[in-house]
Amino acid sequence: MEELPEVRVSDADRDAAAGRLRDASVEGRLTLDELAERLERAYAARTAGELEPVVADLPETRSPAPPARRRSPRRLVVSIMGGTSLRGRFRVSGRLTAISFMGGCDVDLRLAEIDGDTVTVLCLALMGGTSVIVPEGVEVDESGFALMGGRDVKVKDVPPLPGTPLVRVRAFALMGGTSVRSKPHLGRG
Repeated sequence: MEELPEVRVSDADRDAAAGRLRDASVEGRLTLDELAERLERAYAARTAGELEPVVADLPETRSPAPPARRRSPRRLVVSIMGGTSLRGRFRVSGRLTAISFMGGCDVDLRLAEIDGDTVTVLCLALMGGTSVIVPEGVEVDESGFALMGGRDVKVKDVPPLPGTPLVRVRAFALMGGTSVRSKPHLGRG
């Protein structure tokens, strides 16, 4: 018996998979890093066999009720004369403020659960430093002001992945510094 060629997927199929991925991210089922990695695979899929594994472990439709227990969103990270790191899996809803006074704050959004299409990270550095890390392919909009300090943005020049949230960084430094960096998805180097 002759084996039939695998069915090719359409742009609509890819968009439907991307919608399921975005819903899963908002529900807390996928981190920002997982969302970016899976969206990349979904938009690169040519056949149904390549697209199916991207969404196989997700429910068909959005859950009618939120999960019984979700993490409370993080709103504030503070470092005073020391260092603070916010890494791993945490939830951000709308806005996160990172304050460093004579210390350092590191915020790594690669495993963060982002609620919505946009997240704003407000960085305030007074004689200290704040750094924000995003996965490659996530669009970043940085603005702010530095007096006797500096602001630095080094985001890899790759096309933004459709469906990933916009990360707005508002950076203000007085005798301190802020940096925004993109790094590869965790697990890929």
